[in-house]
Amino acid sequence: MDSDEDINIPDEPIFSKNKGKGKAADSEVAPYDNDNLPWVEKYRPVTLEDVVSHKDITSTIDKFIEKNRLPHLLFYGPPGTGKTSTILAVARKIYGADYRRQILELNASDDRGIDVVREQIKQFAETRTLFSKGYKLIILDEADMMTLQAQAALRRVIEHYTKNVRFCIICNYVNKITPAIQSRCTRFRFSPLPQTEVEKRVNSVVEAENVKLTDDGKKALLKLSRGDMRRALNVLQACHAAYDTITETEIYNCTGNPHPSDIESIVSSMLSDDFTTSHHMISTLKTERGLALQDLLTGTYEFMENIEMKPNAKVYLLDQLANIEHRLSTGGSEKIQLSALLGTFKNAVELSAKAS
Repeated sequence: MDSDEDINIPDEPIFSKNKGKGKAADSEVAPYDNDNLPWVEKYRPVTLEDVVSHKDITSTIDKFIEKNRLPHLLFYGPPGTGKTSTILAVARKIYGADYRRQILELNASDDRGIDVVREQIKQFAETRTLFSKGYKLIILDEADMMTLQAQAALRRVIEHYTKNVRFCIICNYVNKITPAIQSRCTRFRFSPLPQTEVEKRVNSVVEAENVKLTDDGKKALLKLSRGDMRRALNVLQACHAAYDTITETEIYNCTGNPHPSDIESIVSSMLSDDFTTSHHMISTLKTERGLALQDLLTGTYEFMENIEMKPNAKVYLLDQLANIEHRLSTGGSEKIQLSALLGTFKNAVELSAKAS
């Protein structure tokens, strides 16, 4: 990483004074009614202190800013874990309410070619900042979708404009970012959010929006979010718009996921009924509920993880379920994989019987 000895940034950054969660800090960002905003944006963190979890990351970046040594950053991890929110909070801390004028935010999944690097990014990097001192910030979201040629051009831009520009590269899969770019950035991994942290934010939104969410509905919401705050808030808002009271059933109906009772019925049928009966039952359920075999597989895998079974039979079953899921994700036929699923359960029953 290049030395920042000759870089000057404002000695006293203008901090955002509006710390109210859920309210846009800057009038230019949200000139319209906040009530019309998606809850993901309405309740997006404003400061680094507001970012849910990842305190080790935010405290480290805070020290970088205080010491005037902010490096190029690489944020990676699953969706909805706070990567974009964190860098926007960083921009607010450095530039204050006018931060939008000092940053260039691009979604690399749309603008992923080499022309974007040569034109938009390079042009923005070449222009001087509005301040007499300091640097600008370029945020590249979903950078793992950029072509190799674009990444090669980006590497050269990062090298050339280090004195007046900082890059923040955001991606889900860090292995798709070339080693040359990775080596020029300080990497931070954003892991899935703990369920307790998601629950805290959900509770605050439920209270602020007067959502009628039952305990079993909240439990289902947290389970299906899988540490993804964006998904949790989007599902909650969709259910609130569609239903007066949100229970477990409404959550599963809204997301299109199979209900746990349906999964239990499917597993029970595959373990005890004959092949034809189980095949007909699952096919009918898929048609009536509009479910994909992939969804049923995910629910079945989670269900089987939590039930008691002979160790050798359970290991075999979970391993085969993972194989079937992989074949489906790579374009395998649902009809063939459904037969494979039923055959897997029959084999697991035989293994369990032999072990007795």
